[in-house]
Amino acid sequence: MLDFLFQLEQMLPVLLAEYGLWIYAILFLIIFAETGFVFMFFLPGDSLLIAIGALCSTSPILHLHYMLVLLIIASILGYSVNYYTGQKLGFSYLHRHSRWIKPEYLSKTNAYFTKHGGKTILVARFIPLVRSFAPFAAGAGHMNKTSFMLYNIAGGILWICVLLAIGYGVGNTISFMAEELL
Repeated sequence: MLDFLFQLEQMLPVLLAEYGLWIYAILFLIIFAETGFVFMFFLPGDSLLIAIGALCSTSPILHLHYMLVLLIIASILGYSVNYYTGQKLGFSYLHRHSRWIKPEYLSKTNAYFTKHGGKTILVARFIPLVRSFAPFAAGAGHMNKTSFMLYNIAGGILWICVLLAIGYGVGNTISFMAEELL
């Protein structure tokens, strides 16, 4: 199972062949899980999105526009769930169950998200490990909900569009080069 998850982007053509249109639901769940649950940080978000974009350029089943909308929704919903989990559980839960979380860390986190929260939520999308922890910390740090959602939406759109576009461009380039060689 772990092998499958760590090689997910290479397994996309196999998943597409085996599950057909169900690939949309599978990819939605993967992106949602990676952004929505702190402990799913190991999922290959960036490389998977680039691979999806490349596959969209060559597959008659996968449509880039549908994939864009679907994965943007998945990433925004995932971040929202992660934020609300941080808000409900927060550092108080971690403090009770961990000896490393101290009250001064809470106040530093609150101050940080008051000052830099929006930029962090936006930029964290492009940093694999941070992507899973930033919305949780924003919720635990009591970042303003409206501000969080604005940056969440902007970041989700930017992250998905940029990486799918890179993959789509690479896929088209490779496809074009392969046609030229034949």
